[in-house]
Amino acid sequence: MMKKLSVKENTREKFIEAANRKKILAHRCTTCGHLMLETVLYCEKCSGSKLEHAELEGAGTVVTYTIQAVAPEGFEDAGSYAWVVFKVDNHQLRASGFLPGVKTPADLPIGTRVRVTGFDPKHGLMLQK
Repeated sequence: MMKKLSVKENTREKFIEAANRKKILAHRCTTCGHLMLETVLYCEKCSGSKLEHAELEGAGTVVTYTIQAVAPEGFEDAGSYAWVVFKVDNHQLRASGFLPGVKTPADLPIGTRVRVTGFDPKHGLMLQK
């Protein structure tokens, strides 16, 4: 017997599948065409509720980040890492993800190119330089 997924579960599964193909799953409003992160349920521009999935290339440039030099409990396996916000290429959309191996700001200047490498159940959207 197949388990029926809720809309939220189905979107999560599609997001993970897209990330594992090195893509970002977004929502596009069918009314006005505005593009948003897939977590948005109503259009930020026209308040429409009819959205369709759109897959974007999972690459972009770093706009900001936070370096976690001392990993918190449960993340010891990660060592030093950055939680990165990046602007997706060819779109105004920004996404965030986990970038291991970053110890200092010199390791990750603003404007650095990053790309999605997959999805990790513990760390979320995985990135690499």
